[in-house]
Amino acid sequence: MSGMDSLLEQARALDPAPIPWAGLRVAVLIPCHNEAVAIPSVVAAFRTALPGAVVYVYDNNSTDATAAAAAAAGAVVRRETQQGKGHVIRRGFADIDADVYVLVDGDDTYDAAASPAMVRLLVEEQLDMVTGQRVSADAVTAAAAYRRGHRLGNRVLTGLVRSVFGARVSDMLSGYRAFSRRYVKSFPALSAGFEIETEMTVHALELAMPVAELPTRYKERPAGSRSKLRTYSDGARILGTIVALVRQERPLPVFGWAALLLLLAGLAVGVPVIEEFRQTGLVPRLPSAVLATGLVLLSFLSFSCGMILDSVVRGRRELRRLAYLAIAAPDAAH
Repeated sequence: MSGMDSLLEQARALDPAPIPWAGLRVAVLIPCHNEAVAIPSVVAAFRTALPGAVVYVYDNNSTDATAAAAAAAGAVVRRETQQGKGHVIRRGFADIDADVYVLVDGDDTYDAAASPAMVRLLVEEQLDMVTGQRVSADAVTAAAAYRRGHRLGNRVLTGLVRSVFGARVSDMLSGYRAFSRRYVKSFPALSAGFEIETEMTVHALELAMPVAELPTRYKERPAGSRSKLRTYSDGARILGTIVALVRQERPLPVFGWAALLLLLAGLAVGVPVIEEFRQTGLVPRLPSAVLATGLVLLSFLSFSCGMILDSVVRGRRELRRLAYLAIAAPDAAH
């Protein structure tokens, strides 16, 4: 048995009968844009895998028959007119009231059969986010479903987030997740597009939420379905989001490093001026002296800004944590 098959067997083993989340309201949220080919299979698979769950399909300005196909398959169809996955998720998280939320893309690349194990782990361990870690059955399937550029980009971007916010995730850009109610209702959802996955991951890591990952099969899109992900432009937007989140959530290191660089530049310019003044008592290079003074002053100003912003961020994080703690964890007993 391969390592990947072993991981999948472990995931399936988490889902024996009876269903542990009976009595809890489970909502499946599926953002869609022009997925008429794939969405009937996705809706049918999740209705089978999670009996009793309500499947919501959010049509995001589709120009094909996505909405009609989803409704015919048994989904509750809603619409979001602001274009972008982030807008859809923000709307769905705000409007849908449930105890457990399952978020999945509408392109039929994720395995619905893994969702009971994900929900079970979320409920039994009282977690706040379980991510479907993408694995492929073989190299051929992997090449078709998960393009090399996307795999490389995911590793690089996930590595950046792990290095800054904590090494508790390995597939940051997965579109398959299960959430607790307290996660959903404390998540601000500020992003507009595919960078929303980065924001969701950082939100969980910053609030030290209990999270986990489960392996799930990742397969090729069905014939006739086309990916909406633009490798380079969306990758650049995700990278920009990471940079913005680092600046927003870690202001002291960011401004501290800027202060250090400014201080070193000021010393590099100013030390020769000081040495010349010590030897001759003159300051013939007045512009250099002024520049060095300005750089050192900017260094102290940058460090002061970092200190102030760090205090502001701590206060904001405390408020988010209190909003998160105001909602109970998922519990099948209630």
